[in-house]
Amino acid sequence: MKIKVEKEELQRVLQGIQGIVERRNTMPILNHCLFMVSGQKTWVLATDLEIALKEPVKAEVIKEGGLCVPARKLFEITKEVEDGITLEAQENNWLKVKAGLSAFKLIGLPEEEYPQLPKTDNVERIEVQSEVLKKMIEKTIYAAGDSDTRYTLNGLLLHFIPAKDETELRIVGTDGHRLSVIARMINAKVSGEKKLILPKKAAQELRRLLEEIEGMLTIGIEKNHLFFQLDEVLFTSRLIEGTYPNYEQVIPKLGDKKLGIDRGLLIKAIRRTAIMSREKSNAVRMDVEDGKITMVSSNPDIGEAKDEVAVEYKGEAVSIGFNARYLLDALLAAEGEKVTLEMHDALSPTMLKDEADEGYKNVIMPMRI
Repeated sequence: MKIKVEKEELQRVLQGIQGIVERRNTMPILNHCLFMVSGQKTWVLATDLEIALKEPVKAEVIKEGGLCVPARKLFEITKEVEDGITLEAQENNWLKVKAGLSAFKLIGLPEEEYPQLPKTDNVERIEVQSEVLKKMIEKTIYAAGDSDTRYTLNGLLLHFIPAKDETELRIVGTDGHRLSVIARMINAKVSGEKKLILPKKAAQELRRLLEEIEGMLTIGIEKNHLFFQLDEVLFTSRLIEGTYPNYEQVIPKLGDKKLGIDRGLLIKAIRRTAIMSREKSNAVRMDVEDGKITMVSSNPDIGEAKDEVAVEYKGEAVSIGFNARYLLDALLAAEGEKVTLEMHDALSPTMLKDEADEGYKNVIMPMRI
């Protein structure tokens, strides 16, 4: 194997796989990425056995072949050298890196030792705009869990629902304290209703990838894997096994107290009030009454804070406590100038809706404060 590649191109590709390659040494091969050169094509493949990314590299092919290369060390070298990089495989799986007057030798591993990608021959396929999927992930991933025990919550639920000649795709994230769900209609058909749990790490890497590519994305659906392909880029993820909670039961019916609020003003008020909240609970109290919300936080070791924001509301007064971080995450993911809060009492879940997106809902559990 021998190729010539521009620094910017190699740096872009290697940077994109740093979140995938394993840093632990349980399996040394997972610290590596695989360079594959055939014909006039060069590919890079990275995997941690749960997720994988294969993408082309724009390079001048001098000699075909393949080699597993330490991904992080090659990335560090690429960042520091001058433009015009030559990568050349040598005897005993060594890689020679040449750029200007700089030269490096890295110990690699044989191409044959690298894990194989799962087959994509017999998968059901559905197409969706990459921008649509990216936004759906962005608006839900912050609510996904990180629990060691409730492992099914450590990912996003992709719920495919057949609807005549279309498919409704819902993406759901929850950690048990909050829930975010977004729905979109896709101009494609699926064979039946499907509920698939995409791991949080996979969703994060997919979102990063979708920031760089545009166009119609093909989603391949298989029993244990999801495949995402756009042109020559292929992203693969193993699915989380298990049953996702019935998220539809968590979404409350219409609350009897409905508040319309300027999203930007509410974000600023929460941020100011949260400065004085306890670090662990991050709790703020919202006292709702006609025309205004008074926000209060206190910490016996520091002091207290109070702020006010105007609200479109007439009705019975209510006081309710929230984790300020949960409120802010939901508000920052929204896009409209106004949001609506629907609540019932101090102990019932509160629904937050984005005025600009009817298909987007957030449910936040209150706190006792």
